[in-house]
Parts: sequence; structure tokens; C-alpha cells
Amino acid sequence: MSSTGTTDHGTTGPRGARHEREAAARLLRAATRSGAHLIAEAASLVQGWAVLADPIAGAVYSTPAAAAADGVHAAAAPLEHPHCTQRPAAGAVLVLAPAPTVPPGHASHVATTTAALLEVRGQRAAELRGEQMRLHTTLIRLLLAGHTAAVTETLGGNRLTHVTVYRLSGPDLPTAHEVLWRAVRPSIAPHAGACTLIGRPDGELVVAELHHGGDDGRILRLVSRLSERHHLLAGMAGPLPLAEMPTAHSDAAAARHSATPDCRIVPADAVGTSRLTPLLPAAPYARWAASVLRPLSPAHQHLLLVWLRTGSKPRAAAALGLSPGTVRARIRDLSRLLGADLEDATVQAHLLLALRAPAPDPDLDDAGADADLSLSSRRGSGCPAGPARLEALPDDLLDTEAARGWAVGLVGGLEPHLRIALACWLRHHARTAPAAAELHVHRTTLAGWLSQCAEHLARNLADATVRAEVHLALKATRNGPDDPTALPRRGGRTYRRL
Repeated sequence: MSSTGTTDHGTTGPRGARHEREAAARLLRAATRSGAHLIAEAASLVQGWAVLADPIAGAVYSTPAAAAADGVHAAAAPLEHPHCTQRPAAGAVLVLAPAPTVPPGHASHVATTTAALLEVRGQRAAELRGEQMRLHTTLIRLLLAGHTAAVTETLGGNRLTHVTVYRLSGPDLPTAHEVLWRAVRPSIAPHAGACTLIGRPDGELVVAELHHGGDDGRILRLVSRLSERHHLLAGMAGPLPLAEMPTAHSDAAAARHSATPDCRIVPADAVGTSRLTPLLPAAPYARWAASVLRPLSPAHQHLLLVWLRTGSKPRAAAALGLSPGTVRARIRDLSRLLGADLEDATVQAHLLLALRAPAPDPDLDDAGADADLSLSSRRGSGCPAGPARLEALPDDLLDTEAARGWAVGLVGGLEPHLRIALACWLRHHARTAPAAAELHVHRTTLAGWLSQCAEHLARNLADATVRAEVHLALKATRNGPDDPTALPRRGGRTYRRL
């Protein structure tokens, strides 16, 4: 006999056992249909709500939908929701909120049975996951090889025209791969006009979201949570046309080199963004950049941009999918084509400035522009007239009040020994050992000074694009040669503050 306010679900006799068997049978039938049907059936049996909460994806299934936020919060803080029944299930947490009239024993039975069925469904999915992951990796490789038509035909999405690419690296990519796979639940059938491919080509985690020009931000949110939880660094590029998948792929890798533990995912369009370029006079800047870059094709410019953003040829090679030797050979060829020493730190800073320039006015007369550039870039230097070159900027480019204010605001206030050490380190392409040797200080001393510089500048000196801008700011505010021989000293290898 059941007491007032309860149902006979809690009886221990044959009637109660029959109800439990009926509940298990209902849950089993729902599990054969889908995970969503299983959660809905569990909510019905406890006369309340049910949510399957994933730590990365949030609410995977929820009945009713309005209970999703409550379920996620209960999974994150179970002590604050003592009325909820929770069970771990398939890498997630099953949360049931039974009605007050439902006996705790019945709610516990429903929760345990549902969790067990979710585990079975998860094991079945895991058996197929290996093949699906290999298929996704193959499709990503086909996109990188330019076989976009074959991939879109396989995916059956005629409206898949653009791609957003994420490239992630970290200490435990296999685990992160599986967690993201469960959270995204990818399929090769387009869902809501988009399709997500997740693979691990060449030992890194690559996510390619194919869509028709824009995404809803869901994958970005999942990748951001995954990066924080699993201590990954990520770069993002896109949306770009699907045919430009190789460009998005390499740009995402270049962006990843600017990621830090404080900012774990960096968009490619944020890499190299400059507080300086908006301050430069638009017309002279665009004309100078167009003249300098005229010998280069778009492919040449992209290679140089990736190289300058990543800060090294091996990193650029990994981002571009080329061998380091190939990248070195191509940069040597481009150095001859541009007639400049691309290993020089100043030339690299000027080249990055040119590559970030806005497109010139199409109505501009090229011949007149070249003449103006030649005159302005050589004015007062004693050099003969000629085409614009990377070794020197036009006089009217950085010699403006706005540019000088930017430079002073960035590097102003650096103590003399810090300024000299930083300039020397930048000339040596951020290599501490040769810079310390030229400064005649210990590497540990120089490392400490550089930490002080980074703190004073409030910039990440590990970022190659930041180093290029600091180099330009030091040149724009230089009163002397910033010569290592002028480093303030007081006996031996110590220095004194001025």
C-alpha cells in the first residue's frame, strides 16, 4: 500500500517490480531510437525534467528544452541541487529532476538504467568512431589538396561554399580529439546548412567547419572551452571560400603561434593587426607598399606573411605544409626578386608593414606614384632616385605626429640599458645567446631584462609581429645608435642606472 502523496512505484511487492520492469522496457525501446528519445522517456518516467550535460558542449539532450541551463548548472554544482538525481554517463552527466510525488527509489532506478543505456550507446558509437575519424581526416587532406568538388559531393552539401579552420596543439591531443568529437557529434551529412570535419593530420587537431558564408559561433565556443579545459593553443582562420582552404589552413597555424595561456585561441585576422597602420597616411602608405610588392605574386606574399607571422622558417614550413628546405629556398629567391636582405630585422619589419598595407586607389597613376615614392624615400639620404625599396621607409610615412606619438607611447620610458638590450635582441631575431654575447652580459641577465621590457611594454614579445612593431618604434624614437658599446656599466659586466 502506498502512502498519501506517493505512487505505487515505490512498493516492494510484485506490483512494484512489474513497474520497474515496465520502466526499463520503455527506456530500452527509446534507446533504440536515439539519445534524445531516451532522455525524453526518462523525463516522462520521473514526471520532471532530464538533461544530459557535457562539460564542453553543455546540454547534449534536454527534455524539456527550457531545462537545459538548469541541468548544466546542476552538473557543475551538484551540492547546490540536492533534489536532482545524477549519474555519470558516456563521458557526460545525466541529471534528473523528479517530481516531488516520485519516490527516490524509482528516480534512482530510472537514472541508473538510463545511464547504463547511454553507456551502451556510447560504446557502440566508439566502435564506429575510429572509421569516422579516419574518414574526416581524409576529407580534410582532400580539401588541402584542392579537391573541393569531390569533398562537397561526398558531403552532399551544394551550399557549402566557405570554410572556417581551427588548428590546435597541446599536450594530450588524442583525449581532446575524443572530447571535441563527442561535443560536436560531427556527421558527413550537412546539418542546418553546415558540416564540421574533425581530424588529426600530421599530429595536430584540425577542425574545418564548412558552411555557406557564415557560422553561428557554436564551433568557436566549443573550441574555446576545449582549449581552456585541456590547455591547448589554437589558431582560427576564416570564413574563406572553400577553394582557399590551404590558405585558411596555413593562416590558422600562423595565428596559433600568437596564442598564449592567457589568450588560447587567436583569429588569423587579429595576428599582425597593428595600432600603427591606421595612423599612417593612407595614400603614401598604399603607394609605397604597392611599389615594393609589385614583383611578388599573391602566393609569394602569402608565404612571406606566414613566415613573418610565425617568426621562423621551420614554423612557416609546418604551417604551409612544406619542407623547411623548400621554404628557405623560396625565401632566398624572393630576397633576390625584391633586391633586399630578408634576413635583416629592419627589412623584415618594413616588409610586414608593406604586406599589411591597404589596397591602393585603383585610379592612382602608377608612374606618378613611383616617382613620388622614389623622391620621398630618398629625400635627404643622398641616394639616387629609383624604385621604392624595403631598406628605407618614405620620410613622410613615420615622420608624422600620430606615428611619433604611437612610438613614444609604446617604448617611451624604457631605461637606457633595457632599450639597448631590446634593440640588440631584436636585431638578432629574438635569439638570446648571440645578443647576450654582443652585449657582453650573461644570458640570464638578458632574459631578466627582456622580461622587464615585456612588462613595461605590456606586449607579448614571443609574438613575431609584436617584435616587428617594437623594432619600428625603437627606430622612430632613437636619439642615438642604441649601440651595445653604449650600455651603461660600472665595473665588470654590471651596469648602472642613469
